[in-house]
Amino acid sequence: QVQLVESGGGLVQAGGSLRLSCAASGIFFSISDMGWYRQAPGKQRELVAGINRGGGTNYADSVKGRFTISRDNTKKTVYLQMNSLEPEDTAIYYCKLSRGSLEVWGQGTLVTVSS
Repeated sequence: QVQLVESGGGLVQAGGSLRLSCAASGIFFSISDMGWYRQAPGKQRELVAGINRGGGTNYADSVKGRFTISRDNTKKTVYLQMNSLEPEDTAIYYCKLSRGSLEVWGQGTLVTVSS
């Protein structure tokens, strides 16, 4: 059974940085696609960044140039480095693992950016 646990969220001032981590348990992490999503109050969940099994990445336009997604297969962990944070980045951030028809979500970690 695959489980995901996010960490690294918190309160930060605008312009600051945070690094989120998502640790996976179970097997086959290295052949899974991983993604970070976020959901702000009253809004739908949206893709922030994704990284596939080959290391290819994609980003939402709103975070390009500010956020970087990476993975360490030896640690079964995916990271989201967030720089130049803005109040609009305030949301619960979720990690997702995708492998074939399997999708697993983490419990989320709250990021609050104060102005």
